[in-house]
Amino acid sequence: QVQLVESGGGSLQPGGSLTLSCAASKPNSCMGWFRQVPGKEREKVASIRVDGYVFYADSAKGRFTISHDYSRANVSLTMDSLKPEDTAMYYCAADDRVGPCMRDRTDFQYWGQGIQVTVSS
Repeated sequence: QVQLVESGGGSLQPGGSLTLSCAASKPNSCMGWFRQVPGKEREKVASIRVDGYVFYADSAKGRFTISHDYSRANVSLTMDSLKPEDTAMYYCAADDRVGPCMRDRTDFQYWGQGIQVTVSS
């Protein structure tokens, strides 16, 4: 079992920036970030594979950047130009396989507890 611990969430005004971090208990072949608002399905925001291949949801392209340090088993999500619609619970996810990093696949093995991001004026 892999433990994932998120940090960096909080409240901020529209247009601001925030970086979420996730520390895993071991390196994983694929790591990613999801988000969910009450009443809606969990949405894949971005993922990064061990070789650096990245996927971004359309809502994240041009504003969010995912990065990882494979050997240190952590992944970060830098979010710029935040909008109120980015408000959600954000979850870190990881998998031993590379497959879940492809496109919008969501079948990750391991999940963090989630961290709240609120964008409001």
